[in-house]
Amino acid sequence: MTDVVLAWSGGKDSALALAALNADPSYRVQGLITTVTSGYDRISMHGVRRAVLDAQVRALRLPLIPASIPPNASNSVYEVSFAGALRAAQERWPGLTHIAFGDLFLTEVRQYRERLLASLNWTGVFPLWGRGTAGLAKEFVEAGHRAILTCVDTTQLEADFVGREFDVEFLADLPSAVDPCGERGEFHTCVYAGPLLDQPLHLVRGERVRRDGRFEYCDVQLAPVAA
Repeated sequence: MTDVVLAWSGGKDSALALAALNADPSYRVQGLITTVTSGYDRISMHGVRRAVLDAQVRALRLPLIPASIPPNASNSVYEVSFAGALRAAQERWPGLTHIAFGDLFLTEVRQYRERLLASLNWTGVFPLWGRGTAGLAKEFVEAGHRAILTCVDTTQLEADFVGREFDVEFLADLPSAVDPCGERGEFHTCVYAGPLLDQPLHLVRGERVRRDGRFEYCDVQLAPVAA
């Protein structure tokens, strides 16, 4: 059995990758690595608050190693932070050399990751690679996973899709040019319930904001605990 950490974005592809790894007797998932944007204190790209990430991690019962980057970080800055997170993972789990990603079909993204990992003497694992995205999206919903769209690239998808549930109705409403898993960056999600989590996260939708004249975000927060 090979020990592995998972690059966790908090979204549906990460959840599907974790489910695939859990079902594969060749791998044992030891922990999660998440890139967090400092200042905003949110998951990079997805815009999900650190408090929600921490609640996900508790419900998954897996330790988290954050990789912090500043806003608008260059690739070189990201790579330094990512390498530091990998070193921290090896300190916690000596001998660890494998990290998994939820990538689906973008060859240039996988090649970039593999080049970076090779320079650090690590190996990438891609449990979802090459699987049809329409089937994966359907599998996500049918397995009982639940997620909310937290970011939409308005150059590829209408802004009103942000904040919606990732469900059968959403998939039916998607334009044909949009990948059902948003693999080209059309949208990002936040998982809040399903078979991987010990208990569902009770989230409330907050304000919407447009950044860089392009990305429409819907803030999600943990619901207040009743007194």
